Amino acid sequence: MTTTAAARLKTLDLIYISLFAVLLAVCAWIAIPTLVPFTLQTLAVFLTGSLLGSRKGMAAMLIYLLLGLVGLPVFSGFKSGLGHLLGPTGGYLLGFLLGIPLIGLAAKPGKTWVLALGMLGALLLCYAFGTAWFMVVYAQKSGSVGLFTVLSWCVFPFIIPDLLKLGLALGLSRRLKPYIKA
Repeated sequence: MTTTAAARLKTLDLIYISLFAVLLAVCAWIAIPTLVPFTLQTLAVFLTGSLLGSRKGMAAMLIYLLLGLVGLPVFSGFKSGLGHLLGPTGGYLLGFLLGIPLIGLAAKPGKTWVLALGMLGALLLCYAFGTAWFMVVYAQKSGSVGLFTVLSWCVFPFIIPDLLKLGLALGLSRRLKPYIKA
C-alpha cells in the first residue's frame, strides 16, 4: 500500500469513527423517558460493533463517552457530565463499551447467526454490568433494593425492544457492510 493510500485509509477510519460517535449520540437522543430511558442507542451500539469492528467501534464509543464527559449533551435526555456517567444508568453506557468488542469479533466470520450471538452476548453483558452498577449507585443514594426489583425496572421492559433492535441491526449491517470500508 502506498503512503497516499495508507493516509486515505487512516482518514477514512477517522471519518467512520466520528460518524458512528455521532450516530451513538443521535440514537441516544431518540428516547422515551423512563427510569432507564428507552432509546435507539442499543441499535447504534450493534451497528457500531458490527460495521466498524472491535477496535474502531470501541474508539467511536470512547469518543462518544468523552464528548459526554466534557459536557456536550450527547447522553439520553440531552444530558452530559461525570455525574451522569457515574449515575445510576452510567453502567449501561460503560456496558456498551464492553460489548462492542464482542460484536466486532462476532462480525468477522461474516455469518449472520454468529453476529446475532455476539450481539446477544453484548446485550447480556450490558444488562449485567448496568444492573450491577445501578444497584450499587441506587443503594448509595436511596437505600438497598432487590435484584428482581432492579431487573423489573431496568431490564425486563427492554428485552423485547432490544431484541427488535438486534434484528434490525442484523438486517442493516448485512446491507451496509459492503459500503463500509472500515
